[in-house]
Amino acid sequence: MFSQPTVAMPLPPEIAARAFILQDMGSRQTLAARNADTPVEPASLTKLMSAYLVFQALQNGKLSATKELAISDRAWRTGMSGASRSFMDVNSRVKVDDLIKGMVVQNGNDATVALAEGVAGSVEAFVEMMNRQAQVFGLKATHFANPEGLSARGHVSTARELSLIAARLITDYPQALAYFSLKEFSYNGYRQLSRNLLLHRDPTVDGLMTGYTEAAGYGLVATAHRTAQGSERRLISVVLGAVSPETRANESQKLLNWGYSAFDVVKLFDANQSVATARVWKGQSSTVRLGATHPVLVVVPRGQGRTVQTSLTRNDPLMAPLTLGQTVGTLTITLGSQPWQTLPLQALEPVPSAGWLGRMWDAVRLGIQ
Repeated sequence: MFSQPTVAMPLPPEIAARAFILQDMGSRQTLAARNADTPVEPASLTKLMSAYLVFQALQNGKLSATKELAISDRAWRTGMSGASRSFMDVNSRVKVDDLIKGMVVQNGNDATVALAEGVAGSVEAFVEMMNRQAQVFGLKATHFANPEGLSARGHVSTARELSLIAARLITDYPQALAYFSLKEFSYNGYRQLSRNLLLHRDPTVDGLMTGYTEAAGYGLVATAHRTAQGSERRLISVVLGAVSPETRANESQKLLNWGYSAFDVVKLFDANQSVATARVWKGQSSTVRLGATHPVLVVVPRGQGRTVQTSLTRNDPLMAPLTLGQTVGTLTITLGSQPWQTLPLQALEPVPSAGWLGRMWDAVRLGIQ
């Protein structure tokens, strides 16, 4: 989902953490990373995947925000087993809306388990869903043993894969940010502030999650949305293994600020803008427009925007049928003579197969060529 940083990338600031990564959502570029593929305990950052499945259930109608779910003995005991809980009484019934707030604002383990049971019927079934979704995302290192993030054997992820989960959550369910941006939540007489200190310090930060276990140290997945040089930019930072809550916030802020200040944004093409027309064989149309179905943005080191160049490579000959958005080649971006990024070149319109006579005629013409 994100291209790897090249050797021409500016060096990031020194980050006091075991691992970190910074992702640019608009250009799908990784701006900086260190130890980003090292397996670690995700701690409460696990709840990003739990939240993804909860919002998926809301979208498909399996849950509603006003539905009340029971706080089982298991949910209550899980809440009591750590410092992260929403103080929900056993055998009480709580609205899904409040459970989500308890999960993402208070890091409530009790709220998370109640939601898991509400979505899947049991914690075990929900964990199976989490791991299936990780496979759908193409995650290789991530494996979940529970929905809340308490230490467990085989419960691991990486900075890179946590950033991918966060990116999919924001992309597929942008309404989730209305919850992740909340600075506090009160329930059952207990008022708790979000542990994401950046929400209280930086108005451009609107999520996401903190995590801590003794083995993992302090972690934070943060996202910020700012206007820079007339372009809207969203960054996702992951900082893992910091020594304190203050350190994880400071280092995340440092990384985000660098990501916005060290780069310029260059818009190459609009969504669905035709950048080339190609010959199509055996189709109802003899040509197809090529480009990208999303805006093509690239971030480059500050002051180097004028050196950006692009070139196209097609997978010729192009044979019908072609579907809208089908990858038919590569868009290569260079910064001067330095390779910078490669993106899929896509068909901007479908091309159905021709009838048998048309297909036969094109087969003959291809044979002559």
